[in-house]
Amino acid sequence: MSREIEVCLSPSLIPHYTVKGRIVVVIDIFRATSSICYGFENGALEIIPVASVEECKSYEGKGYLLAAERNGEVVDGFDFGNSPFSYTKEKVVGQKIVLTTTNGTHAIQQALSADQIIVGSFLNLEAVCDWISSQTADVLLLCSGWKNKFNLEDTLFAGAVVSNLKYKFTHHCDAAIAAEDMYMLAKDNLREYLYKSSHSQRLKELNIEDDIQFCLKQNICSVIPILENGKLVAMN
Repeated sequence: MSREIEVCLSPSLIPHYTVKGRIVVVIDIFRATSSICYGFENGALEIIPVASVEECKSYEGKGYLLAAERNGEVVDGFDFGNSPFSYTKEKVVGQKIVLTTTNGTHAIQQALSADQIIVGSFLNLEAVCDWISSQTADVLLLCSGWKNKFNLEDTLFAGAVVSNLKYKFTHHCDAAIAAEDMYMLAKDNLREYLYKSSHSQRLKELNIEDDIQFCLKQNICSVIPILENGKLVAMN
């Protein structure tokens, strides 16, 4: 029996999809899932995604680095936010991190009934596609969006995955078809295509164009973060 791949364009739409028994790939290109992948590539031991700033703060003094982002900025009083440049080897090797973000960690919380939850980004696109290909379960690509609204960058990544896997899965899903079509339009210059995106403009106003450029790099990470017992760890 053929496997199915679907795209959920926003966490607000998750009640309309089958999650239980599936592999869910959580996507937050700008910037949570990109930073998570980069952190594990650089030797982080575990990352605990939590829903609120208050829950993140509750880990203070317990041996964790605390990362909190809201509206694209680091929350006052925390070690860092979700810039990939905060997840360099010098900062995270051997470390345990607690993370809360505006969109990415929210999406993870919405998918907890899945059989497995992994984290995807352009940084580990090839690794994600190769691993999914080796599995037997249906797949749901969950775009984190922006505050439950549709966004372009997460949809482009979903489209890249669909494009890579379309001959191994059925995808009678209009969102998957649209995502792939969008990716085919944008793939030769993702940054140029995304200049029109709302989140790209928000991040530019914060003067973090370097983050945007970095998050669009492809296949510089081989690690796949997977959620186990409430903690993201590097898949063995």
